[in-house]
Amino acid sequence: MDDLGCVVWPPEPIRTERLVLRGPEARDRAAFIELLASSEVHTYLGGPWPRDELEREMSGVPQSRPGSFVVDLDGAMIGQILLRRATAHRRPAAVGKADLGYLFLPRAWGFGYAAEACTAALDWFVGVLPGEPVVLATQTANARSMRLAAKLGFTEVERFEAWGAEQWLGMWSPVTPTA
Repeated sequence: MDDLGCVVWPPEPIRTERLVLRGPEARDRAAFIELLASSEVHTYLGGPWPRDELEREMSGVPQSRPGSFVVDLDGAMIGQILLRRATAHRRPAAVGKADLGYLFLPRAWGFGYAAEACTAALDWFVGVLPGEPVVLATQTANARSMRLAAKLGFTEVERFEAWGAEQWLGMWSPVTPTA
């Protein structure tokens, strides 16, 4: 995986009690368009993408990018987990670290799927890049995302103003056993 070191991509599907984290398939196209065009999903992300533009530009099989997992429930995509290197547009404390992002369709909200999927992705990450910290940024106004960050064990590094709103930057470090 180019942006997270020498990780083979895509990995074998990751299975949890209820979910599968896997690479994208042609059957996910409509769900990706719904996810990216949803005004509810993008309330704290600068607004949705234009559906007609997504319909035109998205190929039959959504692009498989290193660090991008489809979250599958009973054979259907309900969300996406992203693990990628934070770039210069982020806060200095984040640059170069792995950055966790997540998007879920509104019908999947409130069932614990995001926590289950993010935990599985972080567990996978520890297995392939042991000892590396992960950052997460979200708007402080996004109460659901703030609760998820706390549940996952992210701790606040800083708050800052960006895109016209207060942002929160948290960091997660894997627990490594001591000898």
